[in-house]
Amino acid sequence: LMSGQISELLRGVQRGADDRRRWLRCLRRALQSKETQQEFVRLDGAVRTLVGLFTCSVPEVQLEAARCLHELSHSSDAAVAEACVPVTSYLLTYLSGHSVELMELCLYTLGNLVVESEVVRKKLLPQGIIPVLASCIQSPHEAVLEGLGYVLSQLLQANEAPTEIVPLVLDSILPQHMLRLVCSGLKFGTGAAVEFAWCLHYIVCSQTANVELMSLGAVPALTSFLCDIASVISQSDSEGLELLICPILRCLGNLLAEETGCEVQPQDERLLVALFIIMQCYLQQHPFIVPESLWLLNNLTADEPFFCSALLSMDLLPALLQLLPHSQTVSMLVLTVLCNIAEKGPAYCQQLHQQAALPLLLHVLMVPDPEVVGQCLELLHLLFLHWPEVAVDFVRQGGRQTLEQHQSTPELQERVRVLLDMALQPLGASVISSSAALSTFS
Repeated sequence: LMSGQISELLRGVQRGADDRRRWLRCLRRALQSKETQQEFVRLDGAVRTLVGLFTCSVPEVQLEAARCLHELSHSSDAAVAEACVPVTSYLLTYLSGHSVELMELCLYTLGNLVVESEVVRKKLLPQGIIPVLASCIQSPHEAVLEGLGYVLSQLLQANEAPTEIVPLVLDSILPQHMLRLVCSGLKFGTGAAVEFAWCLHYIVCSQTANVELMSLGAVPALTSFLCDIASVISQSDSEGLELLICPILRCLGNLLAEETGCEVQPQDERLLVALFIIMQCYLQQHPFIVPESLWLLNNLTADEPFFCSALLSMDLLPALLQLLPHSQTVSMLVLTVLCNIAEKGPAYCQQLHQQAALPLLLHVLMVPDPEVVGQCLELLHLLFLHWPEVAVDFVRQGGRQTLEQHQSTPELQERVRVLLDMALQPLGASVISSSAALSTFS
C-alpha cells in the first residue's frame, strides 16, 4: 500500500468506534506486507495510535490492535521492531491478564521483537521481562506456556545472553519449571516441552550455568525422561517426538562434556538401550537424530568404563557396527565410540575382536574419505596395541594391501607406516602379556 492508503486506514481506525474493528482488520491484512510495515512505522503518530487502541478498555478492539502489532513484529527490519518499543511495557503488563488469547499474542509479539533488535532486548530487561515470564510459567494453559517458551528461547539465543540474560534466568524460578515442563512433555503435549528443551540447551551452551542445572538434577531427570520416550516410541507412532528428543540429546551430551567438577555421569544401563531404540526408530525417517544420539553415546563412553562394559555385555555392539556405513558424520562418531571402548584396554579390545569388528573396519579403510580412514587407523592402532591377535587376523584378511593404498595420502602416511610395522612384527611376548592382562567385564 502507498502511504496515502495507509493514512486512510489509520483515519478509519481513529474515526468511528462502531467500525473500528473492521478498519483494524483491514489494517492487519495490510500489515502482512513488508513494504506496508516499513511505511506504517514511518507515518507520524501511526504506532502511537495503535498503542492507544491496544491499551483501550474494549476487549474486542484491544484484541484486533494486538493482532496488528503481532503482524508488525513479524518484520525482519530492525527499524520496525525498534518503532514498536513504546508498546513493550504494555505487552508485559497484559501477560498478567485473564485472556489466554491476548496473553498468547503478547508473548509471540515479544518473541518476534527480541529476535530482530538488541535495542528492544535492552529495553525489556530493565522493564522486568524475566520476572514477568517467571510468573507466567505456572500458567495451566498450554498455549501460554508454548508462547512463553518461544520468547525465552529467542532471548537465550541473543549474543549478550551469556552475560546479561542467563544470569537473570538462573536467579529466577524459571530453570526448575522449564525442567519440569520438559519432563512432562509426554503427558501435556510436546509444543511447550520442545521450546523449553531448546531453552535448556541454549543455557547449557552459554557455559555459565551448568553447575546450577546439575544441582537441579537436570542429568538424572533428562536421562529418565529419555528412557520414558524410548519406551513410548518402541510401541507406537513416534512422529513429532524427534523434535523433543533432539534438544534433550544435546542438553545431556553437552552437560556430560563439561568439566564441572560435579559427579554427573548417570550409571544407568537403560539410557544405552533408549539411545539404540531411538536410533533404530528414526534412522530412515529422521536420520538427523542418529548423530545427535551418537554424540551423547560418545560422551558417555569417553571416560567412564561403565557404559563401555554395558554396551558390550548387553550385546549392543552389532547395532552400533551396523551404523558404520551410514554417512560420513555417523561413521566418524561410531569410530570415535569404538575408540573410546578400545582405549579401556585388552579385555575390551578382545571383545571388539570377538564380535567381528575387523571385517567392517577393513571395509571402512576402502572409503575415499581421509578423515574417516584416519579415525579407523586410530582404532586399529588401539586394537593392535592392546590385543595383537587383531593384527595377525588383519594381515590374514588382506589388511596389509588395503593399508598400503593410503601410503600416498600425506595426512595418513605416518599412521599407515606405524600400523604396517605393528601388523608385520612377530607376535611373541606381546600376546602373552596381553593375555595376562585380561580381566572379565563387570
